[in-house]
Amino acid sequence: MSPTLTLRHYLEAPIAHSHDHAQLVFGLSGHLDLEVDGRGSQVRESSVMVLPFSTHHACGSRDGSRCLVLDVPTEHWVLQSLGEHADASRRLLDQPARLVLDPRQSQLVQWLAHSPVDDPLIVQQGAVLLLASLNYPQAQPLPGRRLPYAAFNAHIERHAAHPLQVADLARIAGLSVARLHARFMAECGQTPMDYLRSRRLHMALGLLRGTPLAIGEIAERVGYASQSAFSAAMLREFGASPNALRRAN
Repeated sequence: MSPTLTLRHYLEAPIAHSHDHAQLVFGLSGHLDLEVDGRGSQVRESSVMVLPFSTHHACGSRDGSRCLVLDVPTEHWVLQSLGEHADASRRLLDQPARLVLDPRQSQLVQWLAHSPVDDPLIVQQGAVLLLASLNYPQAQPLPGRRLPYAAFNAHIERHAAHPLQVADLARIAGLSVARLHARFMAECGQTPMDYLRSRRLHMALGLLRGTPLAIGEIAERVGYASQSAFSAAMLREFGASPNALRRAN
């Protein structure tokens, strides 16, 4: 199997899946919302999301997002094609991570995005260049220990029916509200309030698909006093009404 480079335009409809190859999603324009192993993130211009082999992830974009996607076929291909970079590339592809690109890496991504990505030679050499460029110290995971997303999610799930404040998450993380906001923007590309809202709505999506509960009751369980406000929020988040999401399932 050979690598593939594709230009993709993500729209509002969410996609949730995993695949038996690693994937690098480079942002070109717009914002692509991603949830990887239960953690929210966002890919925008000059950033890349690393999705390891068989990692379950969901993605969607409220306003549309263009991305260059590199599918890395197998570990054997990495070993065969990357030479002395192979070990570093294997480590890169071993863990989910959002990386910020430096200007030279961004220039490479833009050049490939404007090249004929159906040309096998450009794809092969472009894949090698992209992976090799990410092995240099300019592209590093965002600094510091990651925020405690598992603790955030557990708190949100326990108290989803009640008012939730960003200060609750700041207390769990041991940070000020301002510092928490900065860390969320750096790690996820979204605000803490956006994270709270998204987690609640993903909980609602699970209830819509996995239970026969009435839509009004689901709305109450995730903190919406008004069913109309809940429906509008689900439409913005997933591009479809609660009834349509349930029927689609």
